[in-house]
Amino acid sequence: MLSLVDDAGRRGLRLCDGIRRRDLLRVGTLSVGGLSLRDLLAAEQATGRRSHKAVIMIYMCGAPAHQDMYDLKMEAPTEIRGEFRPIPTSVPGIEICEHMPRLAAIMDKCVPVRSVYGSPDGNHDSFICYTGRTVRNQPSGGWPSIGAVASRLLGPVDRAVPAFVGLSPDAGHPPYGSPGLPGFLGVSHAAFRPNGPASGDLVLQGMSAERLADRRTLLGQVDRLRRDLDASRTLDGMDALSRSAFDILTSSRLARALDISDEPESVRQRYGKGDAQRFGDGAPRNLEHFLVARRLVEAGCRVVTLNFGRWDFHSDTFNGMKTTHLPQFDQGLSALIEDLHASGLDRDVAVCAWGEFGRTPLINKDAGRDHWPQVGGALLAGGGFRTGQVIGATDRTGSAIADRPVHFSEVLATLYRHLGIDAATAQLADHTGRPQYLLERPVPLPELA
Repeated sequence: MLSLVDDAGRRGLRLCDGIRRRDLLRVGTLSVGGLSLRDLLAAEQATGRRSHKAVIMIYMCGAPAHQDMYDLKMEAPTEIRGEFRPIPTSVPGIEICEHMPRLAAIMDKCVPVRSVYGSPDGNHDSFICYTGRTVRNQPSGGWPSIGAVASRLLGPVDRAVPAFVGLSPDAGHPPYGSPGLPGFLGVSHAAFRPNGPASGDLVLQGMSAERLADRRTLLGQVDRLRRDLDASRTLDGMDALSRSAFDILTSSRLARALDISDEPESVRQRYGKGDAQRFGDGAPRNLEHFLVARRLVEAGCRVVTLNFGRWDFHSDTFNGMKTTHLPQFDQGLSALIEDLHASGLDRDVAVCAWGEFGRTPLINKDAGRDHWPQVGGALLAGGGFRTGQVIGATDRTGSAIADRPVHFSEVLATLYRHLGIDAATAQLADHTGRPQYLLERPVPLPELA
């Protein structure tokens, strides 16, 4: 069968909709009792060839301290401003943290946003970053992420490459490991997650294309029988997923994109390796994921998400940030942005790096900063945006927005516009058939146009 197994060889995990998910592709024998590979892959929803715009979103698990990265407060009291110092950037008048010198050197290609808000309660969850909405008052099936929406409305650029790929490995705190949920769009638009040694499982091994075609025919016959017996209609629309599964397995394009070994050594060294091991209950600091993300959008992906580190420093925040998180984030993200510009993809690929909220202005007794949903920050790049500027400002202590509040949904609306989707007019039906708008505040940032 075409089946999926996790890194430990287990048969798969159950989603909230009852469908079993696996993460890695394998070719085996036909099975009637379980769902096939198509349960994971993006559906065949192409509406014709379009200009290939893409989004790479870096979720910074646990919420980074905005005032220790892009919005340092040197005039604030010691117990607020912390130990980091600002450095000048390539844009006169813009300063950022001293531990991000590479991003400082390319600030003309970036946009720090210092006034992001919208998290209602300070709970850790990637949901608002991927959807622009909170988990409260969701429609039937739940809100879909930007990757799922792009898969549904735009479909794949290349049938052999999923429209939505999530490089986010699982985390101890499950929301940290989410690549963005499909919500009411269903599993056919969930992220394809090539965790583990996937490249060896994405090509046919010991099987001819003709033999695979025979299995495809037999699988279709069995699936028609299962569909006739499926009173809940769970299997509706699975034919498109089957086609996508076989397209991937009979093409090496996705496997090549995931394999960075053919990149020049100088390029791999510039990105670095970071640490592929999970950081606490957060994510790895895997710098190679930045490189893989670039290769995936080059191959045809529309949305690639990845998670990075664990920024929830309630204690020893300055040591944690300056020894690991900031230097590695600086290296990986700057290499990605530079590569997009060097290859001429800076207008086609938008990059967004952020967390779910900010951190407290007051440093606590353990030399850490606690949750602060009132304001956070983000960094945008690429997308043909007007870069080399700062959007928004906070007050003297970094505790409140002083100028130009930016809601999460405004950033998502900007990314949707980049993809060619008008969030103000696009509607998708939830599980009850009720049409839903993508965002509550579907107004793109005019500063970036």
